[in-house]
Amino acid sequence: MQAVVNEINQKNRRTAVIIAAIVAGMVGLSYASVPLYQLFCRVTGFGGTTQVGVVAPGAGSDAVIRDVRFNAHVTPGLSWSVKPPRQASSIKPGDEVTIVYTASNLTDQPVIGTSSYNVTPNKIGPYFMKIECFCFTEQTLQPGETVEMPVTFYLDPEMDVDINTRETPEITLSYTFFPVDRPVNTDEG
Repeated sequence: MQAVVNEINQKNRRTAVIIAAIVAGMVGLSYASVPLYQLFCRVTGFGGTTQVGVVAPGAGSDAVIRDVRFNAHVTPGLSWSVKPPRQASSIKPGDEVTIVYTASNLTDQPVIGTSSYNVTPNKIGPYFMKIECFCFTEQTLQPGETVEMPVTFYLDPEMDVDINTRETPEITLSYTFFPVDRPVNTDEG
């Protein structure tokens, strides 16, 4: 009888260790999921995530001109007005382009905001190369302040070779601005 009880206790301990390992693994995966997803999007261009470039290679003479449009969305809770460039830019893949978004704080208090972006159609994400961008950077705008936020980018010429993207005449770069929920330290120098 004692042998049966010992065997049951041993099985219960083994089961408890296995369950504890599964729970620990799931907690670890939950913490790692956001950075892993961001890495996946950066590497693959999934969901219109753009890539990071250093220097534009320059356009070839046979490059197809694309119209790139710009827009901005401000989420509720951020008292900013954000204006994208008014007109689309006609761009040859390989040419470096700088455009400017303008943001204004509409309140009488300092406000911290940040932004995320995407490119549509999503299949263009791997070919949209940002050189300089304000995205994911916290911006503090003082009461009534207006700032210019430049974006420098180019379209990878390889998009003219890819059968899925070479016929894409129009691209949209979209930014979503949202508040950063933490108090502003007005004593900063």
